[in-house]
Amino acid sequence: MNVTLKEITVRELFEGYEDKSEEGVVGYGGTLDIRPPYQREFIYKDKQRDAVIDTILKGFPLNVMYWAVRSDGGFEVIDGQQRTISICRYVKGDFSFEGLYFHNRQEDAKEKILDYQLMIYQCSGTDSEKLEWFKTINIAGEKLTDQELRNAVYHGPWVSDAKRYFSRPGCAAQEMGSAYMSGSAIRQDYLETAIRWASEDEIEDYMGKHQNETNANALWLYFQSVIGWIEVTFPRKRKEMKSVDWGALYGEFKDEKLDPKVLEEKIVELMMDDDVGNKKGIYPYVLTRKEKYLNIRAFSDAQKRAAYERQKGVCPRCGVHFELEEMEADHITPWHEGGKTDAENCQMLCKDDNRRKSGK
Repeated sequence: MNVTLKEITVRELFEGYEDKSEEGVVGYGGTLDIRPPYQREFIYKDKQRDAVIDTILKGFPLNVMYWAVRSDGGFEVIDGQQRTISICRYVKGDFSFEGLYFHNRQEDAKEKILDYQLMIYQCSGTDSEKLEWFKTINIAGEKLTDQELRNAVYHGPWVSDAKRYFSRPGCAAQEMGSAYMSGSAIRQDYLETAIRWASEDEIEDYMGKHQNETNANALWLYFQSVIGWIEVTFPRKRKEMKSVDWGALYGEFKDEKLDPKVLEEKIVELMMDDDVGNKKGIYPYVLTRKEKYLNIRAFSDAQKRAAYERQKGVCPRCGVHFELEEMEADHITPWHEGGKTDAENCQMLCKDDNRRKSGK
């Protein structure tokens, strides 16, 4: 990987500056993607924006900014996007500072701004090298999310097209899937989730394979299939449905004949069960029947001590005496058979017998 420190002037940065709205923001003679189409459309507040201009007017140094070198010889801003946009918007005349627009200033003041030197680190290398580097330098300002870092590395027509489905406020994915997903579309959470579902958690591998494709139609169609399956299988919406790994459940159970009415009855029962600590886990549980998803409430220390004293420290399975710390609490009547996590249903087993009983 190659990292080069460059000095460029505001004049050079502003050359070819153009805000293309949904198509992104460019500058530096049209070779720099200041805000690539895939990135969130965050804008500095007036106080932050003014601080950038004040720093330049006083001749103080701004923090170093970071650009990625693309394979076509162009650049993308990785860190410093809002400082760059603030500078270019001021020179363009989009806002005033201390009552003066750029064009209102004296010629010497304008030249001072245009000649101001910016320090830029330019990084080129393999995708994996750049991703690691971006993670390392992503330490200041408005931090990029993991998915935004991936977008920067695997930039191209596929990412740009995926944004219109998954990465804007009010986008189609948000309208369709907000009941089943957490996070923010503009921070790339929806895009990350959709790729995770489609790739079985191999996000970077998936993006690398599709990077140069002209559209993200396959991902969008897959996403719609998952959401449609959820709506048919679990028609009643609950807040606990957010953040469930629906992609994995869809992949495993999409072809099975499931009865939504039977599933709903079990869900209601489990929602009312005080022993179920993880209500979100009810959805994978009713399909897999794996209790690990439910975080069943554990016996309290007082309940364990009471059962131990009642048994006089003897394991009821092997008949051997053990110290309390050598034993584990166990449901006499298993939870899945209706046993509760209460004092009457608690027994202390030696660790070996408890593991044999539970099949661990």
